[in-house]
Amino acid sequence: MFVFLQQLIDGVSLGGVYALIALGYTMIYGVIMVINFAHGDLLMIGAYAACFILSALGLSPASVVLAFLFAMALGGILGTLIERLAFRPLWGAPRLNSLVVAVAVSMILQNAARVLPFMGSAPRQFPRPAEHLISFGIFSVSNIRLAVILVSAALMILFTVVMRCSKWGKAIRALTWDRSAYGLMGIPVNVVVSFTFALGSALAAAGGILYAFVHPQLSPAMGAMPGLKALAAAMLGGIGSVPGAMLGGLILGVAEALAGAFISPAYVEGIPFTILIIVLLISPSGLLGKNRRGGNINA
Repeated sequence: MFVFLQQLIDGVSLGGVYALIALGYTMIYGVIMVINFAHGDLLMIGAYAACFILSALGLSPASVVLAFLFAMALGGILGTLIERLAFRPLWGAPRLNSLVVAVAVSMILQNAARVLPFMGSAPRQFPRPAEHLISFGIFSVSNIRLAVILVSAALMILFTVVMRCSKWGKAIRALTWDRSAYGLMGIPVNVVVSFTFALGSALAAAGGILYAFVHPQLSPAMGAMPGLKALAAAMLGGIGSVPGAMLGGLILGVAEALAGAFISPAYVEGIPFTILIIVLLISPSGLLGKNRRGGNINA
């Protein structure tokens, strides 16, 4: 029972990271109906940006907050530039064109990271506090895992509030229903799409920091596998469903942790995709997805 609870906590912390990244996939697909395969690389950018701040200022609550703000701002700016330079010129083109461009942007980000001075091809250690266990009765959880769970939960709650209550969130949801009609009403479609990319990319950068706290070795390709698992989480929950992206991330994170503990670590990487295939065979629209027109976002 103790081992199960321990792995469950580890899975929830990992699932929270997947959920944050999956939210970006869901939002971007809902707006322009394209899977942005470069999204996982923004996780890598966020981790390196935070590493730069923490290495320069040292570990402290203030420097960690500053690292989050800097990484999320940088991620948002890069996301906006990617949308403006890579995806906006392809509006109206076949979707395959956008998918190829997304893969190309991913390769550009990874190779750029290999030549930039602070990054480089050699692995870099992410600075993090000393890990110790905090006891909660019959089980214990590390301070880092607990912090990851709390921060990811807070970011998901904040994101939900923005999507449900703010004008920007309502604009994003409205845009997914009918972009043409939305534009005819005089609403700045381009601005809303750019904001969607910025918000999703900022969440991916924050997820990169949390991922680096759990897996502290950084490399230019570190975002590839978490990005694919987050995409699987978005599809598992139902692409276009914000609660589905969160649920899918948590399910895959927990399944991955339990499989590594009770089955074999050799199967860990394949478990999320196996679950995805099984669920999609039963429910092609995902757990919380609906067969709606286009990529309408359900917040």
